[in-house]
Amino acid sequence: MKTNTVSNASPAIEENASWLPMIVIAMGQMLMSFNVAALPVSMSGMVSSFNTPPTTVGTAIVMYSLGVSGFVMLGGKLGQRFGSKVFFQVAVALFLAAMVTMVLSPTAGVMLAGQALAGFAGASLVPSLVALIANHYKGAQQAKAVGWLGSARAIAGVLAFVIVGYVAMINWRLAFGLLIVHASVLLLLSFKLKPSVPNPAVKIDAFGVVLSAVAVILISFGFNNLRNWGLTLARPAAPFEFFGVSPAPLMIGLGIVIFMAFFLWSHKQAARGKTPLLALEVVDSPKEWAAVLTLFLIVATEAAINFTVPLYIQIIQGRTSAATSVAMMPFMLTVFFTAILIVRFYGRFAPRTIARAAFGLVAAGALWLAFVVSNDWSVFPVIIGLITVGLGQGALVTLLFNVLVTSSPKELAGDVGALRGVTQNLAAAVGTALMGTLVVGVLSAGVMSRVADNPLITAEMKAEVDLGSINFLNNDRLKERFETINAAPEKIAEAVLINSETRLHALKIGFFVLACMALFAMVPCGWLPDYRPGELPSGKPART
Repeated sequence: MKTNTVSNASPAIEENASWLPMIVIAMGQMLMSFNVAALPVSMSGMVSSFNTPPTTVGTAIVMYSLGVSGFVMLGGKLGQRFGSKVFFQVAVALFLAAMVTMVLSPTAGVMLAGQALAGFAGASLVPSLVALIANHYKGAQQAKAVGWLGSARAIAGVLAFVIVGYVAMINWRLAFGLLIVHASVLLLLSFKLKPSVPNPAVKIDAFGVVLSAVAVILISFGFNNLRNWGLTLARPAAPFEFFGVSPAPLMIGLGIVIFMAFFLWSHKQAARGKTPLLALEVVDSPKEWAAVLTLFLIVATEAAINFTVPLYIQIIQGRTSAATSVAMMPFMLTVFFTAILIVRFYGRFAPRTIARAAFGLVAAGALWLAFVVSNDWSVFPVIIGLITVGLGQGALVTLLFNVLVTSSPKELAGDVGALRGVTQNLAAAVGTALMGTLVVGVLSAGVMSRVADNPLITAEMKAEVDLGSINFLNNDRLKERFETINAAPEKIAEAVLINSETRLHALKIGFFVLACMALFAMVPCGWLPDYRPGELPSGKPART
């Protein structure tokens, strides 16, 4: 049975550990986070460069997340077998190759392949980061290191929105060129890390790898294709149908079933005395499952916001990537500072209390945005809403990760990192895909209902827009399309009005759904630890 104890490590000894390794570890986290944050900011440049719909950028995010979440548990075991330091270095080199592919990509397909390769690199990096922290720090210093790892993710998002926002105005490829430099420097600095002891005795559960990877792939592809293949009934774009039903929800359901089979198989492996792909100790109690579920919900919410706001600013409003940086800055900065400062509250409030308050902030902020958002992202009420969501977001990502880390012993740090990687990246893929499906679906329904019996919208105009495949389009491009068919000015004005109002309605609905998700998260929050002030574990828990 697992029990939690307060660390007895001496503060003086803890403070003697150098923070240089933490800088290297944080740079590894920033490498991945910068890449993901750079994708939506580069949206308009990629759309123009590849002549592709904006939702292709959402697919790129899903491809990256798919690679990480599908193979991160394998990465955790390989890191234990060969040593976390060596595996970290191999992963950085692989990420470097992925960014070279991104910069040189001639087509959207090659760009997606580059992100898939980056996902495989991330599958190796994510568990090694946690293992390296456990290898270098203990007690209160380890808790601080976990907080800094969470804040590194946030600061990478801030830097991506600032730097990429302006660099992408020249060429979006330059942004990913910066990651080539970052990865090269990180590879050199990684030799400063403490050597990690490999464990050749660690066995790889090959069947478990197949089960987990297939489950993640099915779930990710299912969610990502809900928009194109159909939410329930199959659409013409679906590759196949099952008695008229879309393959997307079927893939999601089958993926969930296979995930359940993976955990059953892991239990059987443990019962036979063999090593499962994921150590069951990291998910053997309600508080750990609660941390996983709530972490999934908050990361999915963050991914949805990070995709929706750039989509609206760059594609709908037709503004620059720099404008995206300015609009998102309040949110990103709030997440960054909250991720750092929330550690100060661990000794005063229980994780359950902090999580409920944080989800309350996310729900309040998203609901506020649903009512006040308009075509001008610079208005003060919108900034207030983004800051409110950012406060809850920053607190939750660091807190929930800390709950997972402190609930398991040091030797399972790689498994904790793998679990975190699966949760966060699968959540990012699902959040991005669901938000894209939701807003495009609401947009399509709104446009269809308003043009059906509108005498000003001619059959020729409907054919020009292709009502069977509606996507986001800014008003200037819409005007250009209708001018090519010599539509009357009053008819063009009516079409632009419909486009503007339905897009804004879709965005409001999206934020309302995010608020509902945050309120739902209050339920699993009740299973999080309810330690008294000062009893939050800060080191390796004892086992009895």
